[in-house]
Amino acid sequence: MLILNCLALTFECRSFYYVLHTTTFMEHSCVNFRDIGITTWLTKQLEELNLRHPTPVQINCIPKILDGSDVLGCAKTGTGKTLAFVLPILQQLSSDPFGIFALILTPTRELAFQIGDQFNALGRQLNLKCSIIVGGRHQMAQAQELVRRPHIVIATPGRLADHLQSDQLGIARLLSTIRFLVLDEADRLLDPAYALQRQTLLFSATITDALDKLHQLSIRKPYFFEEKDQIQTVKGLEQSFVLCPHTFIDAYLVYIVKEFYTSRESSSILVFVKTCRECQTLALMFKKLGFEVGSLHSEVLQSLRMSSLARFRSGRIRIMICTDVAARGLDIPHVDLVVNHNVPRCPKSYLHRVGRSARAGRFGAAVTFVTQHDVLLLRSIEQVIGEKMEQIQVPHHEVTLYAAKVLATKREAEIRLENQDNNSDDRKENWRRKELILQGMDDKLIEKEISRWKDNRKSKPILRRKKQKKRLNK
Repeated sequence: MLILNCLALTFECRSFYYVLHTTTFMEHSCVNFRDIGITTWLTKQLEELNLRHPTPVQINCIPKILDGSDVLGCAKTGTGKTLAFVLPILQQLSSDPFGIFALILTPTRELAFQIGDQFNALGRQLNLKCSIIVGGRHQMAQAQELVRRPHIVIATPGRLADHLQSDQLGIARLLSTIRFLVLDEADRLLDPAYALQRQTLLFSATITDALDKLHQLSIRKPYFFEEKDQIQTVKGLEQSFVLCPHTFIDAYLVYIVKEFYTSRESSSILVFVKTCRECQTLALMFKKLGFEVGSLHSEVLQSLRMSSLARFRSGRIRIMICTDVAARGLDIPHVDLVVNHNVPRCPKSYLHRVGRSARAGRFGAAVTFVTQHDVLLLRSIEQVIGEKMEQIQVPHHEVTLYAAKVLATKREAEIRLENQDNNSDDRKENWRRKELILQGMDDKLIEKEISRWKDNRKSKPILRRKKQKKRLNK
């Protein structure tokens, strides 16, 4: 489960009701951070970062958090939801800096590091200790960090579950002192959770059925803030689509990316794809076609993911191909164009993807490739965003001029990945066989164990696809 049932050792379950707060908030351009209760030392830190006026989600949520209320905040991407909980947590921490003060749970590793950067930037006067507990890093080193009781723990649920399973009582004891539990991108994270003497803060860009189950969390009535704008995508975002045959979608993709890339010298492009495999394939294809690109998906080593993200943020590479791992909460500056290689099956996934562009008032564009099979999905997205997307008329004859080259290059990339997989499987099998031999296992038993191991590896992708279908059908 995403939110850890193991926390029941520390927190008892209570009922949670939510109240829709209907008070009209002040025009945020007239309000400063002192007006909503932020202390002088923090406002000075914010001014150094050129942040002088809070956003609506900050105006409405920060005072309630400082008053001790549980809060559920829902606002569009790029509206400052992270600062809405970072600021009050730091302010409360400054008056009582003892033990693990706050636990922030977030769905992706990159988002965990990004939140950590904001805590460290604003909390340096407190000599803040912040620990990032995510996969892809050494678990023993992380356990030692937790034992030293950092002020802030930012974790992905899977890795925190690993720590709880390895030392259930010890980790639960360390977490027993937390004053704040924050679920960032709560609609992805929320499952039955547990509460005692601490505030619960939930922030997301979208409200889902899971968030309606908040009665399982707390007897205290939380403050509920939701931006009232009916259009759920941000202003300044131009949304359009390209209608194309399924077999030529990659040729159309290269055409659009190339046109945008060459006509805007400093522009950056984020391409979203459906699967890790497609992400790897398209990254190799673009590199073969002469583009410098990065890739971001769950099967890339954490160090390489962070390196790609840093290069893209700094402008050293201008094209990033990624799965939905990058669609949640990441503040990637200057994303001029978001490209959807596929139409997301869930409109809320579309909102999170295109939310990477036109953030914090900047201008941006989003282009979605629509095949003959995706028209109904496009219509459902248009219903959610409250507007019709403009169709881009791509000259088909220009695309066909280099379609053959694109398709051939992609096939080369697919073959290369298949060869890498075969070599990787052989290495893993040899390593497993050596491990069993060192254990003194009989030859016949070794062969049985290797056969079982191979069957398990083959069944994992099938089980993963079944789980994805179940989630989509809910």
